[in-house]
Amino acid sequence: MARPQAPASVTVLGECVADAFTDPARSSSDELALRALPGGGPANTAVALARLGTPTRFLGRFSTDAFGTLFRARLSASGVDLTGSVTAPEPSTLAVADLDDSGQATYTFYADSAADWQWTDEELAATQQDDAAGLHTGSLALIRQPGGSRIEDHLAKAREHVTVSIDPNVRPLLVPPAAYRERLPHWCALADILRLSEDDLALLLPGVGAEEACDTWHAAGARLVVITLGGRGALASLDGLRVTVAAPAIDVVDTIGAGDSFTAGLLHRLAALGHLGGRLDALSLEDLTDACSFAARVAALTCSVPGANPPLADAVGLKAGVAGLLPHA
Repeated sequence: MARPQAPASVTVLGECVADAFTDPARSSSDELALRALPGGGPANTAVALARLGTPTRFLGRFSTDAFGTLFRARLSASGVDLTGSVTAPEPSTLAVADLDDSGQATYTFYADSAADWQWTDEELAATQQDDAAGLHTGSLALIRQPGGSRIEDHLAKAREHVTVSIDPNVRPLLVPPAAYRERLPHWCALADILRLSEDDLALLLPGVGAEEACDTWHAAGARLVVITLGGRGALASLDGLRVTVAAPAIDVVDTIGAGDSFTAGLLHRLAALGHLGGRLDALSLEDLTDACSFAARVAALTCSVPGANPPLADAVGLKAGVAGLLPHA
């Protein structure tokens, strides 16, 4: 196993979303009260990476509205570098979440013409002066137009000097799954790491098992495919060699941001082990198992508290009921 070292930096490119939850205590028959929290898959991943101790830069387009101010404050408070982000005139993206009895969330999105999807070639070109070892993106920013195609072009240039990670994070209420299926082979050709959930798998390749899906995406170009399986852990496939890791037993409050935290834990650990910055040529199954186990534990801690609130590196062993859950890097 490679010896852990000071983690290289990671850049995250994508959207921020205001997650609004119903507040029954303040609602009535003629008034629905909402509580808005800052979220969005890429933004959640950036926050989790920074809290774990990875130097993290977030590239986003922040509206000048109240939500945009909230997004900036959350990322900055977590230690994320916002250099290169854009102040945008368009509105922020809003998602109204409905939680079921198990803590699973479904969303209604208000996203038309939002700031997150309006990247220009000039804005992206201005972000390229970057010494990061990894670049993570995906979710709605990579599929929504006009910005999505421009981000793809940006990845094609950036992968010359960074490890590229993509999380499709399929949102069928906003974008038909067929659109993701059409773009995914191209994303695999750009990505070194493809991380997705089994819910994503069911939408992208209906009826196809996880291992067969990994082989499909390897053939399209992705060297490392990781499929998270909720409470059953995760399956990782490196050039067709598989490892599985278990999910720690934990009392789940909700699953919001769990996949984003898993991605952050995976990238953090791969960076600490010296595997980011190229095509993962030196990555062993031992180090991959280590990284995925760490990621599963970070995701579990996120599930133990409300909302997308990933753990701080110096507090991960102090969370109630999960003492000693995370190994020290």
